Amino acid sequence: MVKKYDDQQLVEALQAGEKAAITEIYRRYWQRLLAIAYNHTKDKASAEEVVQEVLIKLWDNRNKIRPHSLPNYLATAVKYSVLTHLYREKRRSNIAASLYLSQEMDLADERIYARFLQQYIDGVVDLLPEKCRLVFQHSRLQGKNNAQIAREMQIAEKTVEAHLTKALKTIRYSLKSAGLLIILQIIQLFV
Repeated sequence: MVKKYDDQQLVEALQAGEKAAITEIYRRYWQRLLAIAYNHTKDKASAEEVVQEVLIKLWDNRNKIRPHSLPNYLATAVKYSVLTHLYREKRRSNIAASLYLSQEMDLADERIYARFLQQYIDGVVDLLPEKCRLVFQHSRLQGKNNAQIAREMQIAEKTVEAHLTKALKTIRYSLKSAGLLIILQIIQLFV
């Protein structure tokens, strides 16, 4: 019965591969190791994770360990694991911060491109014939459907469709001529 073993016998049972030995080590030292880990991390979940890692490594490396004092060995292992854990967390937060900054910069660039593209399109729309321009603005800027535009402007729906088709063709041709159609298509892929 491993519960009656002293620490040296417990280590020998662990090295022999007895699963009851790791269970007994867990039972005996869990609270102490958790207190050590929590003292350094100030986070219960992180402390529990560190202690679990130490106990898993203890089991995985049971043939290699030769501790003189099991409690000291475990306490030292927890302290090193806490340092490793804190290093990993700091590294993760640094990576997350750098990704966030690069995404913010990318978003700013996209806003500039979108504003430039919108200004270019607005310039093309301003050059459209008056009724064609008004139909396009009602449709695209105000979000009205063809029937609403036809009623408001007192024209046939087919005329509205014709004006929209003409406006879109003109805009597409202008973008293509300026080499901006490809950029517009790429932007639409990501939106």
